[in-house]
Amino acid sequence: MIEGVKIKELKVNRDERGRLYEILRMDEEFFQQFGQVYITTVNPGYAKGWHYHKHQADNFTCVSGTLRIGLYDAREGSKTRGESQEVIIPSGQPVVVRIPEGIYHGFEAVGSSEAIVLNIPTRPYNPKEPDEFRLPFDCKDIPFKWHAKKGG
Repeated sequence: MIEGVKIKELKVNRDERGRLYEILRMDEEFFQQFGQVYITTVNPGYAKGWHYHKHQADNFTCVSGTLRIGLYDAREGSKTRGESQEVIIPSGQPVVVRIPEGIYHGFEAVGSSEAIVLNIPTRPYNPKEPDEFRLPFDCKDIPFKWHAKKGG
């Protein structure tokens, strides 16, 4: 596992009406800080990546579909520099994945349906000074292979 990446299984509360699961709570050790909350989606056959942030961590969970997250550690001085990691979040097994600053990451849908991703980054997006540094999804410098044939 890449240094600093954390995965938390989410407790699912079920009854005859449906399900409820808490993703982040400000009174738990896993929580860092709040920036914003947003939903993004990825269609089958596409990968969204690669990018990293210098000043924010992301907290991803998949709310519908199945998500495959790719991670790559390019941080100077990291014990896991040069390592890649795959995290799959299947439908019905909710987890939240914390992706720390400096880790290249991206994701793709697994299967034939769209994956819907909820992200709770530690900082709000600033369109005037985006904290986002990109590489092409098929970058040869990252030892991770997407199943998707298209990216962005």
